Amino acid sequence: MIIYNVTINVDKDIYPEWLQWMKQVHIPEVMATGCFHEYKICKLLGGDEETGLNIAVQYIAYDMMHYERYKNEFATALQQKTTLKYRDKLAAFRTLLEVLS
Repeated sequence: MIIYNVTINVDKDIYPEWLQWMKQVHIPEVMATGCFHEYKICKLLGGDEETGLNIAVQYIAYDMMHYERYKNEFATALQQKTTLKYRDKLAAFRTLLEVLS
């Protein structure tokens, strides 16, 4: 299994609206690609929340082929949609993990 992890620092003032948008719009669009079979939304603990909240959204794919399809066919448009909507209110970085056991 492959985990596509997107860690996002979200400004506190937009967090409730952003989380609702993620659950109702963005994540369903990502899942509709058929590249992932599960997702999780996690809050990072122990960080400084004065400037924003750190959230990790993890999308689980069966294999690298499914992730590569997402990256090549869908990622740019979906990321751009989020960037245009929230501009300077969030910052994200992405990592890829392979599940070993």
